[in-house]
Amino acid sequence: QLSSSPPPTVRAGSAAMAYWDALNKCKVYEACVVTGDAAWALYAFAKKEGFAIPAFNCTTTSSINAALEAGKNLNRPVTIQFSHGGSAFFAGKALANDKCQASILGAVAGARYVRQVAPAYGVPVILHSDHCAKKLLPWFDGMLKVDEQFFAEHGEPLFTSHMLDLSEEPDEENIAICAQYFKRMAPLKLILEMEIGITGGVEDGVDNSGVSKEKLYSTPEDVYAVYQALSPISEKFMIAAAFGNVHGVYKPGNVKLRPELLEQFQKYCEEKTGAAKPYFFVFHGGSGSEKGDIATALQAGVAKMNVDTDTQWAYWEGLLKFYKANEGYLQGQIGNPIGADKPNKSYYDPRKWVRESEVAMASRVAESCRDLRNINV
Repeated sequence: QLSSSPPPTVRAGSAAMAYWDALNKCKVYEACVVTGDAAWALYAFAKKEGFAIPAFNCTTTSSINAALEAGKNLNRPVTIQFSHGGSAFFAGKALANDKCQASILGAVAGARYVRQVAPAYGVPVILHSDHCAKKLLPWFDGMLKVDEQFFAEHGEPLFTSHMLDLSEEPDEENIAICAQYFKRMAPLKLILEMEIGITGGVEDGVDNSGVSKEKLYSTPEDVYAVYQALSPISEKFMIAAAFGNVHGVYKPGNVKLRPELLEQFQKYCEEKTGAAKPYFFVFHGGSGSEKGDIATALQAGVAKMNVDTDTQWAYWEGLLKFYKANEGYLQGQIGNPIGADKPNKSYYDPRKWVRESEVAMASRVAESCRDLRNINV
């Protein structure tokens, strides 16, 4: 992954060089999966410059390719992330998953696939695992074991980062378990993402749609308690603090986001520590969010935002539009509006309609990048 000079696709003085400069200081000169100090430098640069790196939940090589394609077209970094259910799907739904074995296999297989193809797309890529609840800790343990094995062989972990979502547990237990795992992750320079407060709605089989409204909003004290516990272990942690976030897409007015709370959390910690804007925040439930709320969150130190529902819809809509435009050619292998004996293979070939889904998803990924100011200007 290392070389003595910047990649030929990045020219000195180009707009893209700004984030490459941050990576070059960590001796990363080529497109690859970035980890450790380099990944943290990229997040620090994003927070300093007021943009965030979007993270896209992927379940297939096709959806991975779509996200990477958008990054390539924009010449900007992107994050590929896998959920527990998405990982199992990647490995194959026929496999048993009673001990999270399919989810471990799928996440690792997906990560290895991303590592194989990422250099060809010409941009830095972050590899992340999404929400891991307490009942899913065997999945986390399995991925972390592979990270340790990969580190022993290559000097870096397989993944860039992992998320522990213990927000359903009492805050004290949530933070304590995070600290326990973070001590194991720190020697590998893995980034930990954790959640304090609850993201509402339904995501990947976890239903938080009925939680009380006060749990949808963290307090300055909640967030500072995380900082107190994790900062002595390593600087490389990010907090998904709740400010009314809800997974999924809802009618305007049904979800009350208060991104201004993030700035209050920053100021509270600044007063306690003297450090300027010390938190690295993650914006969960980003699909369907108002652009003004996104802008406010970026100003308050959001360096990563998750996008799933919107890209799911985009992927489906690409197929839907293709079907509607070519319906007469998709009713059988033979026979279409041109003739009863005419073949339709060129329409039902999966490469044809899957590609339409990829193009639509890549377009939506690019829109998220623009919303998060992850663009070259």
